[in-house]
Amino acid sequence: QFLQNHCTNLKRYAIIMTTTLKGERTMARVISDECISCGACADTCPVGAIAEGDGKYVVDPDACIDCGACEDGCPVGAISEA
Repeated sequence: QFLQNHCTNLKRYAIIMTTTLKGERTMARVISDECISCGACADTCPVGAIAEGDGKYVVDPDACIDCGACEDGCPVGAISEA
């Protein structure tokens, strides 16, 4: 399990770095109304792009690097690509 998670994280990092070096803006993730405000997504976000909003957590599109860590960390599947 550790090795599988490590490889997944390396693939995400490679995508992020390639996109960043090309100067392309990445798409943000969105959090639906299914959010139960547990904060798991904010805890897993490597760049701190998720904050508590009005009734649910929200993603800052300017800070989001579209790595998908929050989507994997959400226990109710409330996060998806924008």
